[in-house]
Amino acid sequence: MNRPYDIVLFGASGFVGELTARYLAAHAPDGCRWALAGRDAAKLERLRDSLAAVDPACAKLPLLRADSDDPASLRELARSTRVLASTVGPYLQYGEGLVAACAQAGTDYADLTGEPEFVDRMYLAYDRAARESGARLVHACGFDSVPHDLGAYFTVRQLPEGVPLRLDGFVRSNAHFSGGTFASALGAMGRGRQMRSAARERRAVEPGPTGGRKVRAPLGSPFRSGELGAWAVPLPTIDAQVVERSAAALERYGPDFRYRHFAAVKRLPVAVGGVLAVGSVAALAQIPAARTRLGSLVAPGSGPDEARRARSWFTVRFVGEGGGRRVYTEVSGGDPGYGETAKILAESVLCLAFDGLPTTAGQVTPTVAMGDALLERLQAAGIRFRVAATTSA
Repeated sequence: MNRPYDIVLFGASGFVGELTARYLAAHAPDGCRWALAGRDAAKLERLRDSLAAVDPACAKLPLLRADSDDPASLRELARSTRVLASTVGPYLQYGEGLVAACAQAGTDYADLTGEPEFVDRMYLAYDRAARESGARLVHACGFDSVPHDLGAYFTVRQLPEGVPLRLDGFVRSNAHFSGGTFASALGAMGRGRQMRSAARERRAVEPGPTGGRKVRAPLGSPFRSGELGAWAVPLPTIDAQVVERSAAALERYGPDFRYRHFAAVKRLPVAVGGVLAVGSVAALAQIPAARTRLGSLVAPGSGPDEARRARSWFTVRFVGEGGGRRVYTEVSGGDPGYGETAKILAESVLCLAFDGLPTTAGQVTPTVAMGDALLERLQAAGIRFRVAATTSA
């Protein structure tokens, strides 16, 4: 496409947006035409100045003004680039206009959303338009949900083909969350009815796996895992949905695939306390005044400082079984919510812009859109995917 930019980063002056901009400044290949976009020109200029202090070439980075409340500016932004990345959330509140603009313009789109209702509603509204224009709409290109989606794919590749497969994923981390992440979570908790409605509407129209294949991602029940030495607590996050959609689209996941997603917690009191805490926040989120009060406790745009992020880590351990084989794999890295999320988003848009990828269009998962190419990029960038052990089942 004859467009002035390869990549535009929208929301560059936000907390994760700035980290993503810094990663792109350090890792975008020579000749990459990229730009910063947002609604506050002064903040964008300050960010550009700080990038230029590290790399003088960044002094010439184009700055593009666009606002989530201005559809014309979003359409112009989408028409200016081959790939558009958005860090502007909560996406239910701010995200639809940009998805619509990209679907119409044939522009590849990537974001960081972990909001199931947003993803389902974008599928219902824009999947067809994106298929017609050739746009790839790739949601959840951060810690939600790339380590889980690609980790499941990596694990499946270690197992026999053409047989039923069972996978469980177990997440551990010591990281803190930002104001934007907390705001998105509160919004989702307060919209349980709307979220279920959007999911039902999507299931009613979305084609299922072809060829009689079966794919499912049940919530599961808590249990003690002797293999992990931890309690497994079901995680009702978007991650399992993303894995399920990748499995539905790709025959490599076998004729009968099941995935369950858990938090791994070493001590039972901590597991019980965590469940009770999340339940309490979810209950309070149903009350508008309480939801507003909770949201004010962590300011949007804020996040842990560099020292705290440097101490943060995550692991996702997978146990997969099929065809008489049992495999244990692990995906691990540093600070999941910010440093690694910015890395994953940046590598995703670089992958969409420059790598030879499968021909896809419409709303697709990270694995379906980028698969092996993104896996190789993330491994080269320091996120570890490894096989810990393989045994007979």
